[in-house]
Amino acid sequence: MQEITEMAEKLGQALARTEEYQALKRAIDAAGEDRELVELQNKIQDLEQTMQTRLKSGEEPTEEQKKEYEEHFTKLQGNSAYQRLVAAQSNFDKVVGRVNQTIHEGIQKGADSRIILS
Repeated sequence: MQEITEMAEKLGQALARTEEYQALKRAIDAAGEDRELVELQNKIQDLEQTMQTRLKSGEEPTEEQKKEYEEHFTKLQGNSAYQRLVAAQSNFDKVVGRVNQTIHEGIQKGADSRIILS
């Protein structure tokens, strides 16, 4: 098991060195420095909490809350730092997806092998 853990750690380090991860890291940093984006995210989070509280108490969110949420969310989606973040996350997710597919294929090949590792 230790060998597998060591390989997983090396894999994580290799993923961190990919251009896709480096782009994601830059996009996260830029998003955190974008004051407008941070304010929009905070407003959306506050509205979500307020609406969730209403739903838990059996009440629907007000039309004003729904409208305000939609307005803020539309602004969020139009924010260039947010768009870069979403694109960078999507690109890195594709890399991780390919890695997971390769691991899955390796598991299938390993399951067919008669050699058992302790």
